[in-house]
Amino acid sequence: MDAMEMRRNAIAELVNKHGTVSFSQIKEQFPNVSEMTLRTDLKALDAAKEIVRIHGGAKSVQLVIGTDDYLTRRSVRNIQAKQEIAKKAKHLILPDTAIFLDSGSTTTELARIFPDQSNLIYTTGLSCATELANLTKPVIMLTGGQLNRYSISMYGISAIRELEQVNFHQTFLGVTGYSMKAGFTCGNSEEAMLKRTAIAQAEQVIVLMDSSKTDVKSTYTICGLSDVDVIISDGKLPEDFLLECEKHHIVVY
Repeated sequence: MDAMEMRRNAIAELVNKHGTVSFSQIKEQFPNVSEMTLRTDLKALDAAKEIVRIHGGAKSVQLVIGTDDYLTRRSVRNIQAKQEIAKKAKHLILPDTAIFLDSGSTTTELARIFPDQSNLIYTTGLSCATELANLTKPVIMLTGGQLNRYSISMYGISAIRELEQVNFHQTFLGVTGYSMKAGFTCGNSEEAMLKRTAIAQAEQVIVLMDSSKTDVKSTYTICGLSDVDVIISDGKLPEDFLLECEKHHIVVY
């Protein structure tokens, strides 16, 4: 990866983390790069649909179109952190239980290393189902519904109705971000409804999130800390967030 590609990836990550950034903020992050070069970078990232250029700066794609970023893009971001989270989550899975595995890049990593044991696994993620198909012992249930082309997952009323009929021991939940004011969020209203259903049907709710998702607010609220039992992270969550988790008696790994 050359210097230009590394810089553009860093700019895209900055914009997607904060939602909206000004050109001056981008310039502060790259003091040794000319303004002309940075503006060229923004044009290229906008053309590649990695960000959206606005007057005086840039916005994340998900804030502009009100949906989550493409799964193919998310799957290559913070990959080591996601793999670490998946390994931690694997140790919490009990055999002979019903599990909901949410769609997403981190949950796909968990599906990739899911133990080959007796479980009933419901998922809305096509990438999760593809990985789980390599196993021989679990029963894999892919919900019906409408296809979200961004997250490569199923959503809608038929998917929700299916989940309402199942009592899950554990729900492994993916999120787009967390902020103190909005709680856990995602970029699609119907996916937020589906996630809330999976939470309501579970004895234990486990959120999988790396530290890049803290202080990030997407469009739709899924739930608050009071609805969560366990958070599995990359070990780099900020201190103020950990204190809030402690207040809500949430176990953090």
